[in-house]
Amino acid sequence: MALGQINPTVGDFSGNATKIIDFSRRAQAAGAGLVLFPELSVCGYPPRDLVERPSFVARNRETVERIAAETQGIAVICGLVTPAHSDTGKAVMNSAALLMDGKVAFVQSKMLLPTYDVFDEMRNFAPAKSQELFSFCGNRMALTICEDAWNDKSFWRKQLYTVDPVESLIKAGGNFVLNISASPFWIGKREFRRDMLASIARQHKVPVVLVNQVGGNDSLVFDGSSLVLNPEGQVIAQGRSFQEDLVFFDSHDLSGEIHDQVAGEEASVYSALVLGTRDYMQKCGFRKAIIGLSGGIDSALTAVVAADAVGQENVIGVGMPGPYSSQGSIDDARSLAKNLGIHFELLSINPAYEAYCQTLHDVFSGQKEDVTEENIQSRARGTLLMALSNKFGAIVLSTGNKSELGVGYCTLYGDMVGGLAVISDVSKTLVYRLSEYVNSQRSVIPQATLEKPPSAELRPNQKDSDFLPPYEILDAVLEDYVEDSHPAECIATDRGLDIEVVRRVIRLVDRAEYKRQQAAPGLKISPKAFGYGRRFPIAAKSEA
Repeated sequence: MALGQINPTVGDFSGNATKIIDFSRRAQAAGAGLVLFPELSVCGYPPRDLVERPSFVARNRETVERIAAETQGIAVICGLVTPAHSDTGKAVMNSAALLMDGKVAFVQSKMLLPTYDVFDEMRNFAPAKSQELFSFCGNRMALTICEDAWNDKSFWRKQLYTVDPVESLIKAGGNFVLNISASPFWIGKREFRRDMLASIARQHKVPVVLVNQVGGNDSLVFDGSSLVLNPEGQVIAQGRSFQEDLVFFDSHDLSGEIHDQVAGEEASVYSALVLGTRDYMQKCGFRKAIIGLSGGIDSALTAVVAADAVGQENVIGVGMPGPYSSQGSIDDARSLAKNLGIHFELLSINPAYEAYCQTLHDVFSGQKEDVTEENIQSRARGTLLMALSNKFGAIVLSTGNKSELGVGYCTLYGDMVGGLAVISDVSKTLVYRLSEYVNSQRSVIPQATLEKPPSAELRPNQKDSDFLPPYEILDAVLEDYVEDSHPAECIATDRGLDIEVVRRVIRLVDRAEYKRQQAAPGLKISPKAFGYGRRFPIAAKSEA
């Protein structure tokens, strides 16, 4: 058997079909009798409200027929959308089809539809009311789709669903579990997923196969890392991380290929950011990226990611010194661009800033300078970046990190402008760790950038610490509050922190919701990222 770990694009029926057919033919040429592809691999995952369009569903059906006709000689399992015949009001189901001898031989639909974090499948799909087994190569196959395998009572302390599809199929006589998935990456997810599948294998004493999607689709990055486990829960076949792969295993003697995975937290997160940036740009039709280079660590890391994602020749760095920019920061930005081999432009914002101030002089008469003038500088930079984007058809990659976005230490229509927020789910402390990792591979980020105190340089001698607690403290509070929803008192006690510091951070988080909901989409690498996986009202009173 084979696992076709592919990178589909949502709505690219022709391109997705070509991948499925190509991988199937390669698997057949190598002697495989069955090849599996990820969840909704025909139409791409997640399709979201596209499934409400009849033309989308029709093209999905036509594409499956084409795949079946062009893969005769090998059995193919792929994910697709099928019409729903139910009383839920939903038009379609999330399904898997077994293609044999040029036709659809078997269809299984997803029973458990997740509605937490980034998932909202109950919005779009009707759940299956029952599932069946199919026979193949002497085994009774239990075919499941992603979440169907995420309700094992021996693994989860609290089950989200009243049924366990895997358990039901095993009780019906299944002796081989197949799972086609689109399981997104976050830190620790690969290990967690492996442990969960191993629990199923050991409990039911059956082999467990998972083929996972790879690639970036909008904010989500899928790591691949497909797995085959024997009844003892041991990994006997494994796909690569963060790239397409074709993995073979023997379903009789339970032996297979073990392909290397990216090891280590920093290396994994960095690989996810590069893949997510590359796919976001390419799938949205952008060839070039523009990044405002401040000489700081955030823009430096973003530029390195972009260069690795789409090539140094396709990245433009823009230094935009203002009235309070240090010569060191300008030099650091220029050095980074030189080290990366990217094009660099230096555009002073001073004339624009002075023009803004002159225009507002009379209406601001008698008012002291404050954050208003700081934001004008940031917005002048944002205007320049978007002008370059319009003129050259390049995407602006915003450079704000999760710590800043969490507490609103960022400027709407200023440093928040852009089409993709590459590191918006990366805390400031992790930004430093990733930058050290980058430099351990090749020295590109200037040492001064790594060592100098973080500063927006929007007023004389400004430092982030003037407004924020130390990032080690801030990131600890954000992790507990944003990712785990812990109350202030628990955070202060567990972390040994001043309760008033914790409460202030929480108030800042709650008050900044309006900014986050206007931010560019960001790449998710943590269990709980800002974006559509975290849904909070804007007009609400903070409890802190």
